Amino acid sequence: MAEQDLETRDRLLNAAARLFAERGFARVTVRDICKKARANVAAVNYHFGGKDGLYQAVMRTAMETMQGTTDAARAAGGNLPPAEKIRAYVAVFADRLLGIHHETWIHQLMMREMSDPTPSLAVVMDEVLKPRMTYLCCAIAELMGCAPDDPRVMRCALSITGQFNSLLWRLAEAPTEEIADHITRFSLGGISQAGKAGGAGK
Repeated sequence: MAEQDLETRDRLLNAAARLFAERGFARVTVRDICKKARANVAAVNYHFGGKDGLYQAVMRTAMETMQGTTDAARAAGGNLPPAEKIRAYVAVFADRLLGIHHETWIHQLMMREMSDPTPSLAVVMDEVLKPRMTYLCCAIAELMGCAPDDPRVMRCALSITGQFNSLLWRLAEAPTEEIADHITRFSLGGISQAGKAGGAGK
């Protein structure tokens, strides 16, 4: 593919990513994307086979970034004790979601998928979210001294990830390191209490 074609393809992908994140798939037209990307309307069909193909390419880009974040969190945790694995997980996600190099459009796009799902959501769940939660749940279960499928473990994992969703809306302005430290301390305290609660049904 010629360099000019590659540049046009990249512009279309970047423009579509921002527009899909802002408005959702249904509310964005090919004309909107091409206008923002400064490209001919026929370029979407040429490079992606249409709007659906372009959306799939945007989702794949988002998923690869998300998988990279999960891999970084797993690598940071290494063979550390469970509490430190959780601390490393939180630190990586805080940096990726709130740091200077964060890509807010990815989070916005996923929130759109959750509220108005397309067939892509099932792929995101299987390839990104389930592996991510499995890793976090294993660290929490190790810390609590219970099985990863104990219902308390998933509740704790959801509580940890839910804090990032709130902070992304800037409910708390603070340096990324302070935010990561707060989430870690708050979460470890909660996990400790959940572990003391006893049986899986509590």
